Amino acid sequence: MKNLLYLALLILSSFACSDDSNPGLSSGGNVNGNVNFDPEEWLIDKNLVFDGGPGRDGIPSIDFPNFSTVPNVDYLDDNDLVLGIRIGDDIKAYPHPILDWHEIVNDQIGDQSVALTYCPLTGTGIGWDRIINGIETTFGVSGLLYNSNLLPYDRATQSTWSQQRLDCVNGANIRMKAKLHPFVETTWATWSQYFPNSLVMNTETGFSRNYSRYPYGDYRTNNSNILFPVTIRDSRLPSKERVLAVFVDGVPKAYPFNKDKAELELISDSFQGQDLLIVRNTKKNYIIAFKTPTASLSFEVVNAEDSNDILLDSEGTSYDMLGFSHDGSLKRLILADQFIGFWFSWGTFYPNLEIYEQ
Repeated sequence: MKNLLYLALLILSSFACSDDSNPGLSSGGNVNGNVNFDPEEWLIDKNLVFDGGPGRDGIPSIDFPNFSTVPNVDYLDDNDLVLGIRIGDDIKAYPHPILDWHEIVNDQIGDQSVALTYCPLTGTGIGWDRIINGIETTFGVSGLLYNSNLLPYDRATQSTWSQQRLDCVNGANIRMKAKLHPFVETTWATWSQYFPNSLVMNTETGFSRNYSRYPYGDYRTNNSNILFPVTIRDSRLPSKERVLAVFVDGVPKAYPFNKDKAELELISDSFQGQDLLIVRNTKKNYIIAFKTPTASLSFEVVNAEDSNDILLDSEGTSYDMLGFSHDGSLKRLILADQFIGFWFSWGTFYPNLEIYEQ
């Protein structure tokens, strides 16, 4: 473990130095005009909060992202993963090879202020609303980790949040829940086929990074390589298997990729009183959960190579992987609260969570 921690510090120390002008959590008291809080109060065991190495903002967030159109993207390989979202008419993708180096992107998508938080160590990418208590803020990388997972902080109050717990764990906003904006995760080859008119965050970040190099060696594929301590090791699935968790009323259920299963599959499930449709495509590399509409519709998967849609309902309307239809009817499927992460992170944050089994 000592050698792994040293490796982590060595990797992370390659980032820019932190900005010491930001007040630390230990300052307590009145922060930016917000109410007093106890800096010693944490919702998590602070003895299990580890310093990742580079310090606050040592891994710099991208606060003014630049975008390219799909035909002008020459910095991604087909198998590179991207996180995609649509709000209003804005369709945007954010590549893992850039997020690996920055972890947080603060952006405006449609009419929503969104922070995309991404943790390379747990493989988790989540969209959070940047309006907190009626105030727009940005999020930054605190440099701290809990269960090997990113602890962002909001710059309005300097409060520390847990990415995978989805709440604020220290500071003026303690106990506040994050409001999610679900992203879908797939490969660049799949995204660029399905959304040829989208915008894609590009490498013009204002920082000097080698975005063609993955900074963590064999981390993604080595199941025994977990750089920081975790409280629980759940052995039901391989540690680095990518697993979708769907949240209903704050409770998650796990849906593995199960690459030994059918290449294309439609799963109808019910969890916490919510009916769900999950489309799993191991060839195209996506697994996506939708809330089942209340209308009495049936669905089937679209398996045509030349189609940009993934679902067809019994009334003849087809839907893309973000749930939007293109027949002029304005019908839409709503994405469930969800995100993908390495199995070990789900097992340690949500002990004994239910795993979908056919």
